[in-house]
Amino acid sequence: MIEFVATDVAHGGAAVGRIDGKTHFIDGVLPGERVRGQVVQDKKSWARVELSDVLDASPARVDAPCPYFGRCGGCQWQFAEYDSQLAWKRSIVVGQMQHLGRLDDPPVRETVTPGTPYGYRNRMDFRVDGGRPAFSRRRSNSLVAVSGCLLLHPVLAEVYQRIEDLGDARAVTVRVSATTGKVLVIVRGAVPESAAGWGCAVSHRDRTGVHAVIGTGAIEETVAGATFRITGDAFFQTNTPGAEALVELVTEALSPGPDDTLLDAYAGGGLFAATVGAGTRHVIAVESNGLGVFDLKHNLGESDIDHRIVKSAVEDMSLDDSWDIAVVDPPREGLRTDGVGAVVAGNPRAIAYVSCDPASLARDTAYLAEAGYHLDWATPVDLFPQTFHIETVAAFTRV
Repeated sequence: MIEFVATDVAHGGAAVGRIDGKTHFIDGVLPGERVRGQVVQDKKSWARVELSDVLDASPARVDAPCPYFGRCGGCQWQFAEYDSQLAWKRSIVVGQMQHLGRLDDPPVRETVTPGTPYGYRNRMDFRVDGGRPAFSRRRSNSLVAVSGCLLLHPVLAEVYQRIEDLGDARAVTVRVSATTGKVLVIVRGAVPESAAGWGCAVSHRDRTGVHAVIGTGAIEETVAGATFRITGDAFFQTNTPGAEALVELVTEALSPGPDDTLLDAYAGGGLFAATVGAGTRHVIAVESNGLGVFDLKHNLGESDIDHRIVKSAVEDMSLDDSWDIAVVDPPREGLRTDGVGAVVAGNPRAIAYVSCDPASLARDTAYLAEAGYHLDWATPVDLFPQTFHIETVAAFTRV
């Protein structure tokens, strides 16, 4: 057993303490707390510690309201008051920008809170254990069946109680439109006979795609005045008020004008193309996922926006066009050098970068600086309260 005082929170959610200069990571601890734990992984420059006791607790420590907290891997920070979570997220973005982005004093704003700290998820993905919805256990490949989840949108929480007997299904996705209250359940594996009593639309996913079983196989969501069709398990932001906040920040970063051409890279179903793009002359939307392109064509086709859709990976797109402004919303690994090169090839005056990983954002900030783009500001947005996941919108302008 070892004892130490945690001093900070690292990217990835664990608290950090140092003993004789060696970094020790420990989950479930707040900065300032003296703790006792067992070393479970010991490397030359760092170690991972399993918490045994909190010897001196922080006043910001609270009782986690979820009975599965600590076993389920979905939430990491329910033990901390919400204001502390917000401060940690900003601190993590600052630290990554300093370390990987090579910025001495990064212009990181306070964390934006677009909604409630519980009941915010309009989508949840479950695996199935013994016919019941389940999550992965923390740091394990095994499962823990759950009778409910405090992060679920209230409408989904009600439907969840009706889908507990899933028979031989392997996995289930539940999603709701916060605008209409309509629910869609997507089942992988055998669709149980009880699905007829769930009171919602049901689809089945197999190797050939997603097929409607009950209802149309899609829901509609409205964000910033634009309506989006979301088919099956296609990507859409899981926090609807958070999506509104992202649109506001991207609009601020780009200041779109009526003569501008907007590049929407990693466009998905068109969240930014159909909202930010409404104030521009022309939109070029780039997306590689087939289901995303399917919804993108519908969503932009229903609008009055002059647009062009390119089905391609962003780093592979071959365009002769130029664009005045660009928004990028890449996956966790970020743009990387190829993506940065593809986006700046159009010589935009401004780039809005929507990131789900502070480390890749910071690394790409350095690449963008080399390409002649200055970071004006970065704003963390808490799309995922009670977890260490951080969404950030960063504004870059051409030097």
